[in-house]
Formats: sequence, C-alpha cells, structure tokens
Amino acid sequence: MTLIVCPLDAVADQIVRHSPARLISLLSPTGVEPPVWSGPHLSLRFHDIAEPREGFTPPDAEMVDRLLAFGAAWTEPAPLLVHCWLGISRSTAAAYILACALDPSRSELEVAQVLRGAAPQATPNPLLVRLADARLGREGRMNAAITEIGRGCDADQGAPFMLKARSR
Repeated sequence: MTLIVCPLDAVADQIVRHSPARLISLLSPTGVEPPVWSGPHLSLRFHDIAEPREGFTPPDAEMVDRLLAFGAAWTEPAPLLVHCWLGISRSTAAAYILACALDPSRSELEVAQVLRGAAPQATPNPLLVRLADARLGREGRMNAAITEIGRGCDADQGAPFMLKARSR
C-alpha cells in the first residue's frame, strides 16, 4: 500500500501517473477542490495552524476520525493520493498518521524517519499529529517522533513523493 503526497497543483499529474484508488484533500475552509477527481474522496477543511487561534478553523478529533476511517476503508491495491495546498504540512501529517494507523507494529519514529527521507521539506502539522496521537492511543510517541525529525528544509512548495503505508 503506497501513499502519494503532493501539493494541489500536482494532483492532476499524479492522478495520470499513478491512477490512485482514493484521494484525500486537506485544504483551507475556502480552498478549491481539484477538478479532476471522481472516485472516493475525503475533503477535510481547516487552516494549517499549530495551535487553535481566534478566527481560524483548526483540525479537530472528528476530522481525525474521518481521516482514519477513510484510510481503513482503503483496500484497493492502487495508491491513495493525499494533497494539501503546498504538500508540506497538512498532507505530510495525514500521510504520517495513516502510515502509523495502517501498520501499528511499526514504530512511530521509524515512520517519521522514512517520511523525512522521502520528503526533506515535510513539516507535518503538529496539531493534526497531536490529535491523531491521542485518537490512536500512541501516548505521545507520534508527537515525539515528529519533534525528533524536526522541521523540514525550507521550500516554496513540496515535491511529490511516495510513502509506504505498511513496511511489509
């Protein structure tokens, strides 16, 4: 099972290249959906913020539950495509969360290190990761692993990358 992560402007190209089974869009409340998709699609709308802030929509536990359920329903052999606006924070957090959830025997740090190797620019949204850590009962290990890999390198936009959702 392979996750493909990319920015919004690379979605159409990634669909042509990889024919994914499913699509996850993580956009701001007013963001525009990719017009090229007609298959199973989860759209989560929140601002890319590290802590709740007045005037912004944070991710919440219900969104994490929807993300986890959508990932659990992914049984097709084709990849799952995850995107956000820039492909750096929200989408990398979602990919990390799904990889941890779909392969619970894998250590959180191993998944984070594989993520860093695949995407030097990845800076997973810490609020989304924190919510998922609690939902998955990981006792802070997901948060600690993301802290351990640190902030990604500076980038105007993330490059598309693949992440194995299961190590085997």
